[in-house]
Amino acid sequence: MSLTVATLVTGLLLLAAGLPLLLNHAGYAAVLKAFPRSTAAAYVLFGAGAAWFLYAIWHLSPADFGEYRTYLFIGFAAVAVLSFKCVPDFLAVRGLATLILMGAMPLLDAGFMNFEHAQIVLYKLAVYLAISAAIWLGAQPWRLRDFFGWLFARPGRTRGVGGALTAYGVLLSIVAFTY
Repeated sequence: MSLTVATLVTGLLLLAAGLPLLLNHAGYAAVLKAFPRSTAAAYVLFGAGAAWFLYAIWHLSPADFGEYRTYLFIGFAAVAVLSFKCVPDFLAVRGLATLILMGAMPLLDAGFMNFEHAQIVLYKLAVYLAISAAIWLGAQPWRLRDFFGWLFARPGRTRGVGGALTAYGVLLSIVAFTY
């Protein structure tokens, strides 16, 4: 992935998350409020995150415990399958956190050892903030439900957060073409 594509993808994801909040779309608010405990979202997001993670496990190099990849694959596959039965609560949030963590690597790899452009800090900041949020929400997924409760308590908060995400997404989308 090129640096331009990585920056543009990050900007477009921020736009997709922020624009409906800025416009105060009622359907988007209802989807977000129901998201943390959604069974359908859990199957889609956690299933996709587990599949991506298992793919990465299966393609480990020998330097990264590759000789044990079969055992690791079987163990993590069992954990993924048993998660739907043993800990189904907030599994959608954990799946989203997994996808963010898995998606961060190709985005950060695009800017690895690239110090020529000062704009690179803008997209890496967004990616590192997403990684921090994913780790925190993976450990405490109910915090996303609490955040949505706080966010939708006042319409001004929704528009403020949506405006900030949209502005940052527009900035990154413009910066993507300056490399």
